Amino acid sequence: MQQMMGDHAPVAVEEYEYEGLPPNFTLAENMVAGAFAGIAEHTLMYPFDLLKTRLQVINPSPGGLYTGVSHALSTISKAEGVGSLWRGISSVVLGAGPAHAVYFATYEAVKHAMGGNIGNEHHPLAAATSGACATIASDALMNPFDVIKQRMQLHGSVYRSIAQCTKTVYKNEGLTAFYVSYPTTLCMTVPFTALQFAAYESLSKVINPGKGYDPITHCTSGALAGAVAAGLTTPLDVIKTLLQTRGAARDAEIRSAKGIFRAASIIKRQHGYAGFFRGLRPRIITTMPSTAICWSSYEMAKAYFIRHQND
Repeated sequence: MQQMMGDHAPVAVEEYEYEGLPPNFTLAENMVAGAFAGIAEHTLMYPFDLLKTRLQVINPSPGGLYTGVSHALSTISKAEGVGSLWRGISSVVLGAGPAHAVYFATYEAVKHAMGGNIGNEHHPLAAATSGACATIASDALMNPFDVIKQRMQLHGSVYRSIAQCTKTVYKNEGLTAFYVSYPTTLCMTVPFTALQFAAYESLSKVINPGKGYDPITHCTSGALAGAVAAGLTTPLDVIKTLLQTRGAARDAEIRSAKGIFRAASIIKRQHGYAGFFRGLRPRIITTMPSTAICWSSYEMAKAYFIRHQND
């Protein structure tokens, strides 16, 4: 497989697939590429993430009740201003960089150790395992930032800065509030990542059997794989949202929810099985382009480093 960069000669990386880095890449370069990808992905798709959070909230305040994505978008824009769609984005920018740096560094290391970068063979197990290991490591860093982000995304949120939100949550709920959803997050992101990368490998093989470098093919495969994984893991995302926003809930039962099964029982009793798929559409809408943006940004950063090495 070869990668073209401007007027430079092709850089041969025959033994490495699209996601793999050349063997002479340093850990620092790998992490910078990952951080760039994470910040680009979350920043561009943030408004849809806010809509997803609003739609997933159980028993929202009167002004935060929406019938769908378009209604939520128009209502929030008119009542709170267009700028409110980016409320809490600073938390994502601060957390996504380090988290994605760790994610891609772990992903590349585990995939390489399992032989996933060698040859043109199909390696779904290596891709799924390395993705699962990567998300366990990155979510440990990202979870507190995700809690802060969702608290600031809520309708009627009183938080105006990361520092204010962090201090208030810690004072009222303690350190555990930042990690109460971590087990649920892992239950969601580990199968999500495993499904995503396994589907990505399979789709790439079908769409591009020659495994040549083709950005359009990789973006398409990534978007479709992300949609499949997002749809199947939406119930766990709804549970995670309930746990991460419980401190701001009006319902006493929700405020006292302490684990996955308790949160699931509340959702089932109040909204039935349909409650587990609240926010499904914006979750898929967010995930598809996010996956494409993430991998495209990551590849752009890799291309920069490859050219820099060969100058």
